[in-house]
Amino acid sequence: MAIRKVLIVDDSPTDLSNLEKIISETEREVITASNGNEAITKAKNDKPDIIFMDIVMDKMDGYEATRTLTNDSATKAIPIVFVSSKRQKADRVWAKMQGGKDLVSKPYTKEQILDQLKAYE
Repeated sequence: MAIRKVLIVDDSPTDLSNLEKIISETEREVITASNGNEAITKAKNDKPDIIFMDIVMDKMDGYEATRTLTNDSATKAIPIVFVSSKRQKADRVWAKMQGGKDLVSKPYTKEQILDQLKAYE
């Protein structure tokens, strides 16, 4: 599956902008959301090929949004990769238990993000 459309979810404008820049350079379409509720709506409407999801956000955190998306037949096939300041082994295990495919810890490198895109193509 080619990844053409990417949804980035983060409540930090700086992190959102950084990820958007990295992914836009690969000539993929980028959609952004600033919380879990918005992520669910955009995932259902825009059908991204992959989602990069922050964990700690207002209104609805990334874990809850991921559980909702992975339990919905319309969005359950979309791979979700957490991008978070959480970096303990327990965080990685918990992220996968919530339905995430992987967890990239902040600060991340451009290569880490591009590797995730390649992993799901």
